Amino acid sequence: MTEFSDLPFLNKQTIGRDTRLCMSLSARPGNAGSRLHNTLYGLLGLDYVYKSFPTADIAGAIAGLRALGVRGCAISMPFKEAVIPLLDGLEASARAIDSVNTIVNDEGRLTGYNTDYSAVRRLVERRAIDPATPFVLRGSGGMAKAVTAALRDCGFRAGTIVARNPETGPALAAQYGFAWSETLPEPGAGLLVNVTPLGMEGADAEVLAFPAEHVAGCQVAFDVVAQPARTLFVKAAEDAGKPVITGAEVIVLQALEQFVLYTGIAPDARAIERAVAFVHGDEVARLVGNAL
Repeated sequence: MTEFSDLPFLNKQTIGRDTRLCMSLSARPGNAGSRLHNTLYGLLGLDYVYKSFPTADIAGAIAGLRALGVRGCAISMPFKEAVIPLLDGLEASARAIDSVNTIVNDEGRLTGYNTDYSAVRRLVERRAIDPATPFVLRGSGGMAKAVTAALRDCGFRAGTIVARNPETGPALAAQYGFAWSETLPEPGAGLLVNVTPLGMEGADAEVLAFPAEHVAGCQVAFDVVAQPARTLFVKAAEDAGKPVITGAEVIVLQALEQFVLYTGIAPDARAIERAVAFVHGDEVARLVGNAL
């Protein structure tokens, strides 16, 4: 694994008036995004710094972003839809799902993007999954919306949204032209997608997102959970010889797209490998390398 001492980070004493600030806004910010962006700035010698901020005042935060010339901002729950009226425009990825996870500030004009949607679409297309494949997707929250829209725009037409919530489940299915079910249908769907916390580190870590018989009958398994990278669902699919798409790939690819939007620079494969290995570990770096 890449060690901190191996990375040529910017000397923070060089930060001055010309340093460009990027940031993230969330009710409960984490560290992974900040570390990935700052590591890439160091590797590429860019005079940028990235900092995450918690806020309960999204309107005030966006006004500050505009007034202070903050170059870019990642947006996390619960602000992905609430931020839209505060922006000057939406790029196609955000318009596709009426949800923003990235803001780019071009001299005071704020444009919203959704790099979650873009990352999912890229991964599905890279895996060359036949869009005629029926899918079952568990979940109906904001990320489920991004995944469902990406599948639709990749040409998928036969799918079932499985969600117990009697409001968000049917609404999501109807919006994108798929079926809804409160419970899992019989095994047989070619693509299984988990967009719930099942398998995530914490209380649900030992919960399998789909029963073994569903995993055995699928062609591809896709788990949006990023921590751990290899959830019980992913491990079960791998053990059954199924191709997998992991949440770790999604979270890194969407952050890399943000990096390019903010800086205008696409890191080379070696820089990406070193940064991802430093932040997420060698296993995730290998997964992401296969997705690039």
